[in-house]
Amino acid sequence: MAFKHRDDIDLLPSYKQGKPAPKSDRHTYKISSNENPFEPLASVKEAIRDDALDFINRYPDMRGWGVVERLAQETGVKPDNICLGCGSTEVITQLIQLVAGPDDEIVYPWRSFEAYPIIVATAGATSVQVPLTADGHHDIDAMIAALSDKTRLVIVNNPNNPTSVPVSDTDARKLLDAVPSDVLVLFDEAYFQFNTDPNTAVAMELFHEYPNVVVAQTFSKAYGLAGLRIGYAVAPEDVVDGMRKVALPFGVSRVAQTAALASLDAYDELNDRVQVIISERQRVLTALREQGWTIPDAEANFFWIQFGEKTTEAEQYFIKAGLSTRVFADEGIRFTVGEAAANDLVIQTCSGLKTAGLLV
Repeated sequence: MAFKHRDDIDLLPSYKQGKPAPKSDRHTYKISSNENPFEPLASVKEAIRDDALDFINRYPDMRGWGVVERLAQETGVKPDNICLGCGSTEVITQLIQLVAGPDDEIVYPWRSFEAYPIIVATAGATSVQVPLTADGHHDIDAMIAALSDKTRLVIVNNPNNPTSVPVSDTDARKLLDAVPSDVLVLFDEAYFQFNTDPNTAVAMELFHEYPNVVVAQTFSKAYGLAGLRIGYAVAPEDVVDGMRKVALPFGVSRVAQTAALASLDAYDELNDRVQVIISERQRVLTALREQGWTIPDAEANFFWIQFGEKTTEAEQYFIKAGLSTRVFADEGIRFTVGEAAANDLVIQTCSGLKTAGLLV
């Protein structure tokens, strides 16, 4: 940049959207973004048409009271414990801007959600990235060891993105018991609806037991509203009050709020779709493990294969097959569970990788 600006911005990575499906004469698939493969429910589209489109010339309810009050009922908290944002990423941004600035530290696992270091740096704070264990889990003991008097927030990503592994209730409580009560612990649960691990931490249960827990969830994944950008945080009342002060005014549109309410009304139908994705996830993992692949237990709508130095070479096979994936150079590839045909192509391509000697 030639103009005067913050020097540390030059050091930031840019958040990269998942690559589109490769161009080809045959059918190709985008499984590089953790999107729901199902189109919006008819009832949700109808609600948007009937209750939102005629009002897009007006500002939305900035507090989003209709959604806030409904979520309070769903989660068993007060409306003053709920804060909306443009997806869970924005409420995480609000939280970090509230608690941290220069000389403050944010502790989180790494590798994890790619937006964390960007959000922390733009707040002027310092990232303390704690490496995952060899099998992709949070290293809770190392996260505890990373705490200092500069720590202002600890982030738990459950299930972790991109490795898809869960955080156990035992580990979550061990961490919470070690973190000072005046330091917040954020549980980023963007994919919790897909988490079937019976031993997983459940953030809303922890919220009712610990005074410093914040929960971030979203309508982007299980509810299939990624394009409308609406998520929320459940937090202590004073934290919500502070988050609202740093929130983008009118950030959540009326269309998004209407769609969120309609989705909550259609929970059973949407949950059926979640169960289909879980079933497909298990089908793919079973097939790949039978081929000989070592894959961590996946509890999100995606799974992870650690290719290491073979990652870039493996990526080319998937591109040639018609699949765009989320690639982390020299580490591994994340695969979103998509349509059955896309999942079949993943299985087929991995079989070819095995033949090519890329099995890890």
